[in-house]
Amino acid sequence: MKPLTVRQREILDCIRRSVENEGFPPTIAEIARAIGVSSPHGVREQLRALERKGVIELIPSASRGIRLLARAEEPGLPLIGKVAAGRPLLTEAQVERYCQLGPELFEHKGDYLLRVQGMSMRDAGIIDGDLLVVQQAQEARSGQIVVVRLHDEVTVKRLRLEGALVYLEPANPEFSVIAVDPERQPLCIEGIVVGVIRTRVG
Repeated sequence: MKPLTVRQREILDCIRRSVENEGFPPTIAEIARAIGVSSPHGVREQLRALERKGVIELIPSASRGIRLLARAEEPGLPLIGKVAAGRPLLTEAQVERYCQLGPELFEHKGDYLLRVQGMSMRDAGIIDGDLLVVQQAQEARSGQIVVVRLHDEVTVKRLRLEGALVYLEPANPEFSVIAVDPERQPLCIEGIVVGVIRTRVG
């Protein structure tokens, strides 16, 4: 089976949640609302693609005519490699591959993996080449290690909130703290780091 795209994974997760929580699959309109799109046409196209990949069966003339198949297994977390300036992280063009990780490895669920570049978080146990397990989020608490986009660059830092200012703190004295005034500088939290995977030894 070809890997699912990011959007297809999102739709498949929506179907699973509905079946697990409600006992029946969602309608196309419910899927569209859940993933934040206005037109059901794109959802229909993605559902047909999921059917071709053998993870669902579409039942004609039924408002909830979606059946999960046994092959509908998790393709793994998408690994984001080099990050393109200005683009959201979870676009298919930025996914290197999918990695299978057991859910028991980390306390909190991750949505994607991000490859670390640089040593600014060295003293927090995050070094160049590590894979970060990231949970998608648009908000975070002071003290959490976050993935943020600032001036079209993505960086990993510890978040500190103080008054109206946001401080992005490195965990390496060779790097400077970045002070951000959100009223003047666009800052976007992409996610919260919930785990680290070391990919090399020594």
